[in-house]
Amino acid sequence: MCVACYVDEAMKQKIIAYNAEFHEVTRSPYGRDDEIGMLNLIDAQSRSAILSRADASKVFDLSVDHFVGMPGWFGAGDQPYQIWMTHTPAGEVVANTMGVSLEANMLVGYSGDSISMYTHCGTHIDTFNHFGYRGKIFNEFNDKEHLGSRAWDRCGPEKHPPVFARGVLLDVAAMHGVEVLPPSHAIGEADLKACLKRQGLSLKPGDVVLLRTGQMTIWPDMAFVRNTPGLNREGAEFLAKNGAIMIGADNLTLEQTPSAEPLNFFPVHTYLLAEAGIPILEMAYLEELAAEGVHEFAFFGACIKLRGATGAPMRPVAMPLA
Repeated sequence: MCVACYVDEAMKQKIIAYNAEFHEVTRSPYGRDDEIGMLNLIDAQSRSAILSRADASKVFDLSVDHFVGMPGWFGAGDQPYQIWMTHTPAGEVVANTMGVSLEANMLVGYSGDSISMYTHCGTHIDTFNHFGYRGKIFNEFNDKEHLGSRAWDRCGPEKHPPVFARGVLLDVAAMHGVEVLPPSHAIGEADLKACLKRQGLSLKPGDVVLLRTGQMTIWPDMAFVRNTPGLNREGAEFLAKNGAIMIGADNLTLEQTPSAEPLNFFPVHTYLLAEAGIPILEMAYLEELAAEGVHEFAFFGACIKLRGATGAPMRPVAMPLA
């Protein structure tokens, strides 16, 4: 069985990874103004095809919930998730922020709250402006022209379309016969091919590929954030050249940490985002899919449209294929 799809010359023209050069940002084949990369493969025909196969009798929620004290990427000094009440029923009786009568505040119990968090918190996507090379990001946008005081004006999550696509779960932990991969295990091409063969699957251009390392079995223990098993650059290139439009995992970083490359502390991020034009999904909850042996499914997900941000929360779901 062919574990990697056959990519013909016409499709290679659409797969950005075939134009990539090592440690250089790639110019998009979809035009000088392109900000979504491989998500361009999503069209009316591909959406209709996957919707027609989705079995809505079972829905898998692939996201984690947000809560105070949750693990996250805070190693660079970014703030953890916080939530606080801005209005409470008893507080409104005292503060009367709505400017109404005491009787009205006694009748109507008004609650409100605010949150603060790093945009790469919980289940989320990484956009192309998150990582690049030498001041440039995907499609040769640059920090001198496109980065303001607050945000990038290119490649933010507000540009992403809702993702409707075939999803593929590669349960690498199960393939190795373990509940969770050992710390810093590198998922390369050999692991991916062996996993595809074991599961009887082939990759297809337009897939969302999700990797199970088993890390969610220790969520939310703080060990989740250290020495993560994950994808290496070789594995990322294999998936990218087979036409993946989004690549994700059940860990904090998608990729193996610490980095095996001396100068690049996130080689998979820089490759996928800057060279291959593929957005990343991190901290996906894949345990229910794995437990039920659902390795091929309809994937649906849309990120919050935070203009110019480098990442945004996403609540993806999966449905088995009929």
